[in-house]
Amino acid sequence: MKALKISTEFSGAAGNRLVADDHGPRGDVRANPVLLLHGGGQTRHAWGGAARRIADAGHRAFTLDQRGHGDSAWLEDQSYAFDDYAADAICICRDITGRCGQPPVLVGASMGGISGLMAEHLGGPGLLGGLVLVDITPDIDADGVSRIQGFMAERMREGFATLEEAAGAIAAYLPHRGPPRSLDGLAKNLRKGVDGRYRWHWDPAFIDGPRNINTGAATLQYRLADAARGLNIPVLLVRGQQSELVTEEAVRAFQTMVPHADFVDVSGAGHMVAGDRNDAFNDAVSGFLERFEVRG
Repeated sequence: MKALKISTEFSGAAGNRLVADDHGPRGDVRANPVLLLHGGGQTRHAWGGAARRIADAGHRAFTLDQRGHGDSAWLEDQSYAFDDYAADAICICRDITGRCGQPPVLVGASMGGISGLMAEHLGGPGLLGGLVLVDITPDIDADGVSRIQGFMAERMREGFATLEEAAGAIAAYLPHRGPPRSLDGLAKNLRKGVDGRYRWHWDPAFIDGPRNINTGAATLQYRLADAARGLNIPVLLVRGQQSELVTEEAVRAFQTMVPHADFVDVSGAGHMVAGDRNDAFNDAVSGFLERFEVRG
């Protein structure tokens, strides 16, 4: 059966409006809800295939546009530090628990994974039922971060004349991916301005504002390592085998910090694991979520 999808909203830590899609099974919900948090510069639409499969397995799945991204509000004070995203995640997880009666399993890609890891550490016992980290660990390759943010910033204000031009820029940055079969998905990650140009669907202050995503970068690794060592919920790390951010050494370090964590290395995938190898990614997450399903 196909899952139902409706739009919904949450309030973030600053009272900021957060837009989400609520994917529900047609039958009874038989497992913990799942919250999927995208990476920096993405939107909730990055999870389309994964959310449908998760809902079909009996979970209620929420895909969210994080603050400053997609249809969610841009912050007037331009607060886009990791602490701000973690504070939002705590609010959302508590809201989902109230709506569903069970704590969510959080699936977070890159920035979304950092948000989830910090939220679990700061939010107190019972916030999460489980945690899936998608191509992110406390040990983050600084050169990889610089390359990714460089691509994001290069055209964030100038934009693109057409969707085809934007697709060409992505293809040049991610040559291992084939050309998209349709530009419909890309259109959801861009907004058309009054000047007719297409720009990324996120607030540029996320990159260059006074409290941007790099705020606190000097101590981030140590804080994430401390949070990882305190994890006592089910954990899965999914890495893209060609990742720009997570090395094999970083994986081994994480396994030392979190000995009970499961690990899946997805071949043929880079940092954008779900986009590069969607089926393999969905298989990994679905296998992990089986432990939360009610049998009977």
